[in-house]
Amino acid sequence: MADAPPVLHEDRLNYTPLAGSVTLGRHRAARLVTEWGHPALAGDVALVVSELMTNALLHGSLRDRLIGVRITATESVLRAEVSDPRGERLPCPRAAEGTDQFGRGLLIVGVLAHRWGCEPRSVGKTVYAEWDLLAGAEERREWR
Repeated sequence: MADAPPVLHEDRLNYTPLAGSVTLGRHRAARLVTEWGHPALAGDVALVVSELMTNALLHGSLRDRLIGVRITATESVLRAEVSDPRGERLPCPRAAEGTDQFGRGLLIVGVLAHRWGCEPRSVGKTVYAEWDLLAGAEERREWR
């Protein structure tokens, strides 16, 4: 088994399960990704973090339990993770109707990230999204 590539940048912060935390997480993600040298991805990462935090808040939070956000970058992959305490409530994309206010979050994540998924934790789950940082990967995404 190959060694995992070294993590060049990492940020981890826990948020209270309140609506205002989503805004804080979104702004922090955009700032970090820009500081780490990937300004073309900052908007996409910020929106994905916002969607994943909103899902965690609505579907995965418990009173007095924090929502964790971790963002890492290796030479080849940028990864955003949102962890919540409700491991039994797995993410499930759904088809939203034209007038529905909710139900598009994971569809947005799927369009903006190169891949996303869910991993179990000893308590809860982590939903993640990843972007390839290989030559040209960021430039291909700028048209959005």
